[in-house]
Amino acid sequence: MQSIVEKCPTKDLTILMGDFSAKVGTDNTGYEDIMGRHGLGERNKNGERFANLCAFNKLVTGGTIFPHKRIHKTTWTSPDHTTQNQIDHICINKTFRRTKEDVRTKRGADIASDHHLLVAKMKLKLKKHWTMGRKISQMFNTVFLRDTEKLNKFKIVLSKSSRPFMIYSMEKELLWRATGK
Repeated sequence: MQSIVEKCPTKDLTILMGDFSAKVGTDNTGYEDIMGRHGLGERNKNGERFANLCAFNKLVTGGTIFPHKRIHKTTWTSPDHTTQNQIDHICINKTFRRTKEDVRTKRGADIASDHHLLVAKMKLKLKKHWTMGRKISQMFNTVFLRDTEKLNKFKIVLSKSSRPFMIYSMEKELLWRATGK
């Protein structure tokens, strides 16, 4: 999984989600910057590996940040309904941590699985990315149009180049009037 996460540019919004079979637990000692204290249960080996992956790649585990009732933290329930775990996770870059407003399970969703639907509520404000060396807008030199002779030449050239569009527009108008549509 590390090789896949490494391919993502660090400045991009990275969301890692799925069934990791990783119980991260409530103890966030050593992982305070990527985990909250609102997990479920005790950390297992997969949870330790997952926490290390998130810490190394600066990914925040969303299900541990927000306080909820136990039933809204549980992502998996055993068939006999005796065991409940939080093993599905939605992680996001630490730089985008504030965009995540809530993470919880929806127990009523009919998804034909022993897992509950895990939902993240996010609010993103994305800005347009301008590449370096690219002009924002093209400036036109209109000073030469002050000369009436050059202005008249420009009008003639413009009318000749727009004539096909005018003919097409007139044909469309006549067709519209003939059919009444």
